Amino acid sequence: MTTRTTTRAARLDQVCADAVGVARGAITDVDAADIGEHLEAIAEGDRVVTHFFESHLAGYRGWRWAVTVTRVPRSRHVTVCETVLLPGPDALMAPGWVPWNERLQPGDLGVGDLMPTAPDDERLAQGYVLSDDAAVEDVSWELGLGRSRVMSKEGRMETAQRWYDGDAGPEAPISTAAPRNARCGSCGFYLPLAGSLRQMFGVCGNLYAPDDGRAVSADHGCGAHSEALLGTTEQPVEELPTVYDDSEVETVAVSRGHGSVEEAEPAEDYGHS
Repeated sequence: MTTRTTTRAARLDQVCADAVGVARGAITDVDAADIGEHLEAIAEGDRVVTHFFESHLAGYRGWRWAVTVTRVPRSRHVTVCETVLLPGPDALMAPGWVPWNERLQPGDLGVGDLMPTAPDDERLAQGYVLSDDAAVEDVSWELGLGRSRVMSKEGRMETAQRWYDGDAGPEAPISTAAPRNARCGSCGFYLPLAGSLRQMFGVCGNLYAPDDGRAVSADHGCGAHSEALLGTTEQPVEELPTVYDDSEVETVAVSRGHGSVEEAEPAEDYGHS
């Protein structure tokens, strides 16, 4: 057997609904000119009604004064419960609060600023204990010292994707404009990173390259590639027309061997220059 529970809608108490003057008089913190016309009365419960008045306060466009009144059973005396300023459907409101660590953008950190990292930051893992980077584990085992936390697998993947999709990747404007063979992975100024990022990224060490001192992907490129000139092909040279010098002709006799085709033909002289 299923029991169904129904909630009865609050009934508008007429005595409380008629107490518009009592509700307006309860708004005492502002001038009377800041209180506009009565908008509506809404039943909040048995013998509990909230009156809404238009607000004329500067900077609170669309807000409303809300005054809740009530009365005891079998009494026509209305008392005030609370008075508050609430936003209406078209109220002008400030944006929602966002924690500082979610408001930060790349480049916001300035000289002297401190940005602590949360203990549970998923981009980091405990060094020598939870590290899943083989290179870090090998060094830690041999030396037994180092950093207390290292980048986790999630942190390295997030970093690699951000670099690859940004100005350090193959789709950057300077990379797409460079010759096809001018890739960082084959450049003499390319310094590969350590650890698991070594296969995809390195640091540019070319003083004249725009990415000098920055991490770049192996398939990134620019015009300052170390072998850029060596990879160029020479332009073909236009051939000169053939010129025959027939100012001097030397007579050469053709042999007429027995059984040859030349034996049946008359002897001819060929000019030899």
